[in-house]
Amino acid sequence: MFQTVEHFLQSWTFEATATQKLLNQLTDESLHQEVTTENWTLGRIAWHTVTAIRIISANTNLTFEAPAEDFPVPTSAQFIADSYRQASQTFVEALKTQWTDQTMHETIEFIGQSIPNGSLLLFLLQHQSHHRGQMTVLMRQAGLTVPGIYGPAKEEWAQFGLKAPQM
Repeated sequence: MFQTVEHFLQSWTFEATATQKLLNQLTDESLHQEVTTENWTLGRIAWHTVTAIRIISANTNLTFEAPAEDFPVPTSAQFIADSYRQASQTFVEALKTQWTDQTMHETIEFIGQSIPNGSLLLFLLQHQSHHRGQMTVLMRQAGLTVPGIYGPAKEEWAQFGLKAPQM
């Protein structure tokens, strides 16, 4: 659970930048990449990641502009990336201006349980990370370059003067 708004915002800055890096690599064609016809496409996961910012925070008293309808999925990868940037920015601004550290301890109802706002924000970060992992697999299958997030991607090892691990 996050105890302070500032601590969350420090984590959000890193995580949102990582998500934005992935979304910026998507192409319109890659949005159709799927594991199976029974699972979400890359585009569906990407758009859900955008809309989840508003959807997950909807039970709180935060007010900000961000997409909240995760279907239908836009057909433009640029639109998805731009929408994430906008949603993240307005979310951060809302937190900075509408919440205090005390708000982090106030409880809300979320998925059938009472949790503090600071725990909801942790859930939002973990949810985003979960979907980033799904996206990276589909991005590789779609032939896209995956940027490193918690370390260099295979294409980035040389930039650090390192030899890529053996396959």
